[in-house]
Amino acid sequence: MKFTCERDVIMKEIAVASEIISSRNALSILSNVMVVAEENELTIRATDLKVSFETRIPIDVADPGSTTIFCDKFLGILRSLPAGEVEFEQEGNERFIIRPLFKKIDFQLRSISSDKFPEVQLAPPESYFDFSQSDLIEMITQTIFAVSDDETRYFMNGVYLENLDGDLVMVATDGRRLSFISNKPAQPIPEFSGIIVPPKVLNLIRRLASGEGIVQLAIAEKNLFIQFDNQRISSALIEGQFPNYRRVIPESQEHRVLVRRDELQEALKRVSLLVEKSRRIYLTLTGEGMVLKSEESDIGQATEEISCEYEGPEITLAMNYGYLVDPLRVIPADTITINFTESTKAITINPEPETSYFHIVMPMQLD
Repeated sequence: MKFTCERDVIMKEIAVASEIISSRNALSILSNVMVVAEENELTIRATDLKVSFETRIPIDVADPGSTTIFCDKFLGILRSLPAGEVEFEQEGNERFIIRPLFKKIDFQLRSISSDKFPEVQLAPPESYFDFSQSDLIEMITQTIFAVSDDETRYFMNGVYLENLDGDLVMVATDGRRLSFISNKPAQPIPEFSGIIVPPKVLNLIRRLASGEGIVQLAIAEKNLFIQFDNQRISSALIEGQFPNYRRVIPESQEHRVLVRRDELQEALKRVSLLVEKSRRIYLTLTGEGMVLKSEESDIGQATEEISCEYEGPEITLAMNYGYLVDPLRVIPADTITINFTESTKAITINPEPETSYFHIVMPMQLD
């Protein structure tokens, strides 16, 4: 095998492959990236057996072939080289040579035959359905931060995806907060049982997708398959029963607060400077505005008042400030609403005007 390629082009894809590969043991085939050169195209594959990645880039092929190389060192070598054309050559069965065409540099990496590389699973072409890339990116952005990191509750370690009466719905929760978004696809989508998608593959989609055109999705019993641009990704699903999220969504809430998102965001940033282990801040609502307060007995306290629209009795809510900051980062609207009934029940954060997503947060106990 022998081919040439621009360093920056191949380095970008090898960097993605390195994120897929979990093992750093050079003796393992799973630490390697597979490269296949044929018909002036290089196919790059990586897998950790749960998530698989495949992409294709244009190259000049002098001699077709395939091999696998230790991904971590391969990426390190590419990053060390100046920009420009690089020649890659497989000599024998165990030596992969990297030579820039403009400098007398020669790297030799041990390689392992591609015959030993795990097969990449593929879905039948007819099982894919089309979905907007930009819509999928928005759905991931509005939910992924609410995924639980508690491994004992593994069924909440991913984002739930389902077809709900023809709408594509994504939900994430960690038991103290919940993020929900739905989307009406331009074309009908097939029926499928709800699945739990690991955040690793969703972050990969969000990073690689251009946001233009369509993405093709196929859902199998234990795997999710995604195709867009020149990328093909597959992921094992998280097995388990996702919580009944619909029971958490309030049917109605009595009180409504209208506040500027950026003003609340900046106030939270300042007041939270004096919050440590408890992560607790207090929101006191009156007809005159909103007062944010934090208090740590060993450090001190901070108070800030901002304007808002609220008609109702004076009330104080104790909130985990991180659970407020996270949705404010991803809501693009200038104004948001905070809806609630009482200080011990869930609040709902919506953009104003309301759209297809919302975020639910459970309050903390008042001291």
